[in-house]
Amino acid sequence: MREEIHHSLETDWADFSISPTLKSSYAAAKRSSDPTLTLRHYPQGETPRERLLTEGAGHLSNTELLAILLGSGNASQGESAVALAQKLLAHLQNHLDDATRSLREAKPEILMQVNGIGEAKAATILAAIELGRRLFLQSPPIGTVIDSPELAAQALSKNLMFQPQERFAVLLLNIKHQLLGQQLIAIGSGNQTCVHPPDVFREAIRQNAARLIIAHNHPSGNLTPSSEDIALTKQLLDAGQLLMLPVLDHLILGNGDFLSLRTTTTLWSEISS
Repeated sequence: MREEIHHSLETDWADFSISPTLKSSYAAAKRSSDPTLTLRHYPQGETPRERLLTEGAGHLSNTELLAILLGSGNASQGESAVALAQKLLAHLQNHLDDATRSLREAKPEILMQVNGIGEAKAATILAAIELGRRLFLQSPPIGTVIDSPELAAQALSKNLMFQPQERFAVLLLNIKHQLLGQQLIAIGSGNQTCVHPPDVFREAIRQNAARLIIAHNHPSGNLTPSSEDIALTKQLLDAGQLLMLPVLDHLILGNGDFLSLRTTTTLWSEISS
């Protein structure tokens, strides 16, 4: 009886309809987690490079993307590019809990501590990371209408996103919400910075701005606003009302992400009431 039930379950599972993309992603995940597999274990059309071309880079794991950059494995150890990529990520995990963040901040000498990573492979990885960073941090041009937190974060990313110390900046907009420029107001030491309201509004008045978006970064990557962040936001909202320079939002950026205090708190509704 037990064998019949087991056979029935296997049959039902085999007949269960799963999309080819899901099957491919599941199989790729299993392969990328097995360091003993080489490229000959991949079915035709299922290598990381082939899947990138047919399915897009977004469907690949970090290990597979890194394997494509490496191009080849470590022949002396019998390791494929996927196995070498996995070993490199494990090595970086020892330097920082977040392997992806550690890779972004890695130095050539750290990468080359891994057997199989020489100057050429290290240079390829670092060049790809820098190119991705430049594309990610590209700011919208002057005159762009900043009509969403996403666009504001994009404009501020170069000054704030991956900085090792806390910074405070302001986006300057005209009455149509078109970007006039931005100003870095303060650079703190470590995870704290001191901001004075007159410094925030002085540049806005000088450039005839009509609207402001203020922002700062959390180097830790934790975007949760502190009590000091909330207090400063209230202070700047009050000052903006007095000066007739509305503060449209306060963004917190860090580790590739952002948080809008206007959409996650009740501060603006409290001011308007």
